[in-house]
Amino acid sequence: MNLFDLKGQVAVITGSSRGIGRAIAERMAEHGAKVVVSSRKTEACQAVVDVINQRHGAGSAIAVTANISSKTDLQNLVTTAKSHFGKIDILVCNAASNPYYGPQAGITDDQFRKILDNNIVANHWLISMVAPDMIERRSGSITIVSSIGGLRGSSIIGAYCISKAADMQLARNLAVEFGPHNVRVNCIAPGLIRTDFARALWEDEALLRHREETIPLRRIGEPDEIAGTAVFLASKAASFITGQNLVVDGGNTI
Repeated sequence: MNLFDLKGQVAVITGSSRGIGRAIAERMAEHGAKVVVSSRKTEACQAVVDVINQRHGAGSAIAVTANISSKTDLQNLVTTAKSHFGKIDILVCNAASNPYYGPQAGITDDQFRKILDNNIVANHWLISMVAPDMIERRSGSITIVSSIGGLRGSSIIGAYCISKAADMQLARNLAVEFGPHNVRVNCIAPGLIRTDFARALWEDEALLRHREETIPLRRIGEPDEIAGTAVFLASKAASFITGQNLVVDGGNTI
């Protein structure tokens, strides 16, 4: 038995038109899952779907446009995924927002609310929509993509860090609630990954060199290096893991 085989599973991944989310979608499809690719932009989602279907066969993936700030969009995402594939076995809450860089004193109320709403409340909404069927079937895996920012303070992305710490606690709470029904909830905490989302943190060459000098592996991560952890958490290999926050950061936090 292949412990990482996802055949027969259906995975919904938010923010999966690029970066970490796209890498997770592609790797889950590679391991046999049917994949629902979702983000705000239809064309970007469809481009990923086309690649997955070309590699793994027609019908391996579909695109569903959704803005995580819209409860209606998220409900449509869930309804469409279930209508097309019949169920949802795996949920990866990857999409997030960070409209502000700088000290906490300078953030506007609207910026702070957007970060908290999109990074915490939207995850709560989506999980609440997906979990009941998982509970009824007594099977399911939910993963929230958090950040090592949730483990330490920051003078640059403080509000984002606050939201990511809350995601870790959300996973712990839900793991306790859902555990008796054999539904697992975990977090992944990436370090600095070379994505468009984190571009402001790595595109400055001097800053990048400094970061690379302090990371034990002496480099920042790539999106595909988070995908393997997501596949692991969704698979039989992680069947006794719940409520955990897996740090994937090249050793940065140590």
